[in-house]
Amino acid sequence: MSTILALDGVQKSFGALKVADNINFELADGEALGIIGPNGAGKSTLFNLIGGTLPVSAGTITFRGEGVTRKSAAERCRMGVARSFQIPHPFIGMTVYENLLVASNFGNSGHHDAEKECREILARTGLLPKANRPAGTLTLLERKRLELARALASGPKLLLLDEIAGGLTEAECESLVDTIKDIRDAGVSIIWIEHIVHALTAVVSRLIVIDFGRIVAEGVPDRVMKDPLVQEIYMGISVDDDAA
Repeated sequence: MSTILALDGVQKSFGALKVADNINFELADGEALGIIGPNGAGKSTLFNLIGGTLPVSAGTITFRGEGVTRKSAAERCRMGVARSFQIPHPFIGMTVYENLLVASNFGNSGHHDAEKECREILARTGLLPKANRPAGTLTLLERKRLELARALASGPKLLLLDEIAGGLTEAECESLVDTIKDIRDAGVSIIWIEHIVHALTAVVSRLIVIDFGRIVAEGVPDRVMKDPLVQEIYMGISVDDDAA
């Protein structure tokens, strides 16, 4: 399987504060990867570096075999990198459908039927009945779905999801997970940051754990979650207490 994304020695510093410390990993085409870690660990910063909203201090980022380290966020979007944000910020004065059209026309390059594609995405994300409603009137779940739908409308090859399940009820979370599984099964590569671990592990085949800007564990989800270091830094379970 080919590699769609590769980070090699990626670092980001703000003065003496290092928020990404020698990050190295590859993502296979079509793979779903989960990223976990405590608040402030550098997870969203990593997305900003991959998406191009922050420049790296050192290291390289390669997407689909092309170096993108110095490319802008807009250029990366048009190449096929899309992301959602923790807090949805739709164009509240536009309808749900219009929000998707903006994303489609901005992110997609070449000939495509934007109107047809946006209708299909609305159906896929459960938003078709809300298509003509102002985005500002949506519930939290609907805004989360719109955040996902806007990212899909840009035609991504790689989808970055930043805590998209946060704040949802269990039933809403299960529904969202089913939608993300469908996206994964359609061949879109996914990197998902999430604190709701059971939702994450229902979708991803590999986990990376970040703490203080560094990768501290990586592997199959079940094995990673049983790692004593991961339990201590992420779940607050003391290794010594667990042994006792």
